[in-house]
Amino acid sequence: MQLIFERRLTKCMPGRFRTRVLTAGVDPSLHFEYKKTRIKQYFNEGGALRMETTVNDTYDFGIGRKLGNLEDRKTIGFTANRRLLCAERLSHDGAVSASRRAKLHAPGVAEGQRTPALRFGDVRVQAPVRGFAFEPHGFRQRQVRERVAALLGKTCDGSSSGRMTYDLRRLRLRGLIERIARTRRYRLAADGLRTALVFHRTYARVLRPSLSAALAPEAAPTTPLNKALEHFADKLQHLWEGQSVGA
Repeated sequence: MQLIFERRLTKCMPGRFRTRVLTAGVDPSLHFEYKKTRIKQYFNEGGALRMETTVNDTYDFGIGRKLGNLEDRKTIGFTANRRLLCAERLSHDGAVSASRRAKLHAPGVAEGQRTPALRFGDVRVQAPVRGFAFEPHGFRQRQVRERVAALLGKTCDGSSSGRMTYDLRRLRLRGLIERIARTRRYRLAADGLRTALVFHRTYARVLRPSLSAALAPEAAPTTPLNKALEHFADKLQHLWEGQSVGA
């Protein structure tokens, strides 16, 4: 809701806020409810993707109900639709170029300052860009410290504020996050969301489960991955047999 309508939500805010995905027995459809505003995304006649946005109460967005406010209502609807489509497009196609990955994984210089590499799978890289990707009003340093501390099994008080400042500076110089002017908040930069999706999905969906299946003591030796690893090890051993390496 915050991402689509760019409005901050709190637990005390009245009204209904929910997202539903309908799949059972029907063509998949998405339903968003922000107070009395509804967005429905579905396949029209099983083919073309259609999106309907209805603003039933303009007071939900701080504008009046007179006819003169019609253009403001249209702006709210069109803007919400564009944000939703943009988020879906990035989520579906989160590719990052090889040159971009190479720059992230190697030390560099930005704004005249040396910047260390962003290690793939590092929790201090994953947590800020993944956990706060959809915060339209940005996030504070303490919020990131709490998230990172929880992932490391520590308390926020046990996590260094100076180290977190260093981590955020590294992400900012690398172009993943940017500081909001005249505030102490950060937000994801234009290229940050795409990079965050690639980092998180590759690590969480491919690398981590694959290594767990292959290296766990109880891993079944008959799985396709283990068979491939054993075949690779046998071939490598065969190549080394009879070979002498000079000192």
